[in-house]
Amino acid sequence: MVKILTALMTLAIGVTTLMPSTGGHSPLLGLDKLAHLVAFAALVIPITMAHPRSWVLIWLVALSYGGLIEIVQPHFGRGAEWADFVADGLGAAMGIALALILRRRLPAFRQ
Repeated sequence: MVKILTALMTLAIGVTTLMPSTGGHSPLLGLDKLAHLVAFAALVIPITMAHPRSWVLIWLVALSYGGLIEIVQPHFGRGAEWADFVADGLGAAMGIALALILRRRLPAFRQ
């Protein structure tokens, strides 16, 4: 189930971040960074819950995925932004931290 959730989140992030832009500037520009933060947190939570000792590798893979997206986006009519990359990394870090805290607090995950 963890692999399926992670694969679905990876696919959803890839599709939504590589869809052609509608153009123009949104008055809700900050929501784009929040969306990156939340998406990458959601991406890492299931896999971190299942493999807590691999959190560094999980963060590096998520960060690499965010970087790859930013490199590829200009080929899909989108702009690459350092701020998106930073939001991806912060979101992944927050998701990992949340998963590790939940593992300690939820009886089903206590060792």
